[in-house]
Amino acid sequence: MKLNLKIWRQEGPNVKGKLVDYPLDGVDGDMSFLEMMDILNEELINKGDIPVEFDHDCREGICGSCNMMINGEPHGPQKLTTTCQLHMRKFNDGDTITIEPFRAKAFPVVKDLIVDRSAFDRIQQAGGYISVNTSGNTQDANSIPIEKEKADEAFWSATCIGCGACVAACKNASAMLFTSAKISQFALLPQGEIEATDRVEAMVRQMDEEGFGNCSNTGACMVECPKGIKLDNIARMNREYLKAETIA
Repeated sequence: MKLNLKIWRQEGPNVKGKLVDYPLDGVDGDMSFLEMMDILNEELINKGDIPVEFDHDCREGICGSCNMMINGEPHGPQKLTTTCQLHMRKFNDGDTITIEPFRAKAFPVVKDLIVDRSAFDRIQQAGGYISVNTSGNTQDANSIPIEKEKADEAFWSATCIGCGACVAACKNASAMLFTSAKISQFALLPQGEIEATDRVEAMVRQMDEEGFGNCSNTGACMVECPKGIKLDNIARMNREYLKAETIA
């Protein structure tokens, strides 16, 4: 399979970037998208050119590092799939594929396709925790009764990998799907009740300080999320925030 790759090249955060054309031949449909990028970089290195910088780690759809805009879609055309799990069989011989970094003020470009997503870390650190009193006899977590429906919802919320696709897909670059998922995974459980008020206020405040936009209920975030995180989480976050403001 022959492809024409149009890849965003940018030497650094303060340098103007541009799309550069790279023809690539011999692409197999069973290759993952990142394996295809590896082959391109091997060719560039052999020619003495600078390889394309892109983020990756586990390559198993778990870590969320492989954030790329592929033909205008976060992680590419296959739904519920990260870039590393996208295979080249989704493309056709002769296709032109445009590859860009995620675009958001809060996700500044580091180099080429790599963006700084540490804003997500700071949001989670602002309130994403549960305090545990380790002195004396602590209650066994398995002895705390939790409704199965709530336990399942908490688990589904916790599957968010923080890749940033929701931000990249949103016309407002909103991080509310990510933030609400991290709030929900604790808010739904009795163990998370102690810090519930402080948590939601701190995480929403940090989200705003990072420069993310507001939610306008377009729903693009849920559509592009590789883990299928639901909009219900945003509604829950809003309820938790209003409750916290009422208590305050």
